Formats: sequence, structure tokens, C-alpha cells
Amino acid sequence: MNTQTKSRTEDNLQTAFAGESMANRKYLYFAKLAREKGDEETAKLFEETADAETGHAFAHLALLYPADTMSVATLLEAAIAGERYEHTTMYPGFEREAEAEEKSAAVAEFRGQAAESREHDARFTAMLGKAKRRFAHLTKVEKEHADRYAARLKNL
Repeated sequence: MNTQTKSRTEDNLQTAFAGESMANRKYLYFAKLAREKGDEETAKLFEETADAETGHAFAHLALLYPADTMSVATLLEAAIAGERYEHTTMYPGFEREAEAEEKSAAVAEFRGQAAESREHDARFTAMLGKAKRRFAHLTKVEKEHADRYAARLKNL
């Protein structure tokens, strides 16, 4: 979204995106449970609805992250920021609260998710470094080509 128009609307889009995303995951889980209980028709209904929720979430994301403003680097940077927040702030805070409430299953879940988020952060960070090196190499190659063309033009 345009930085000049950040407002309650952007907050609402973020909230709507979160709600649609959670509905998608929840309905896919419900479909799994319905199928395990032998109700294929209901499972399919949940899956169809989950697909619709994904469409809604993507529509919100298109407004929050317009394609024409996003580069591969900005996509990776946004992913890194999200994963880093999860493993440095969100999950450790959740884990502390679960420990205080003696919810051992939740503690284990939050620890596991923090570890996975750390791995995602590292993978996205490595990919960003790789992309930057590749771009730097291409820039050098393109400069060499441009210099050769300029030299040839000089001789014409």
C-alpha cells in the first residue's frame, strides 16, 4: 500500500488477511477431521470453502503488497522480518506464558515453531544473499558488455 495512505484501512486489510488465512487453515483441518470420521461430502465442502478463503486473502495481500512495488529482494526481506519476529519475540513470549500456566504441550509447540521459524529465517536470508550476489555479478557482466559496445561505437 502507498506509504502516504497508511491508515486504519491498512490495519483492517491486515486483520482481514489474518482472518481469511486462519479460516483457510481451520477449514482444511476440519476437512481432515471430517474425512477421518467418514464424511467425504462435508470434507469437500470445507476444502472448497478453504479455497475461497485463500482467494479472499490473496485479494487483501494484493492491496497490501502491490505486485508492481515488490522485487524479489523486498519479498525476501518481508519474509525474513516475519520469521525473525516469530523466533525472537512472538514464540518466546508465548512459550514463557505457557510455562507460567504449566501448559507443557503448548510450551513444546511454541519451542518447535520458534526453531522452525529460525530455520526459515536462515533459508530466506541465504537466498537474499544469493540473489544479491547474482545481481552484483550480472551488473559486472552488463558493465563489461556496455563498455565493449561503447568502444565499438567509438571506432565507427
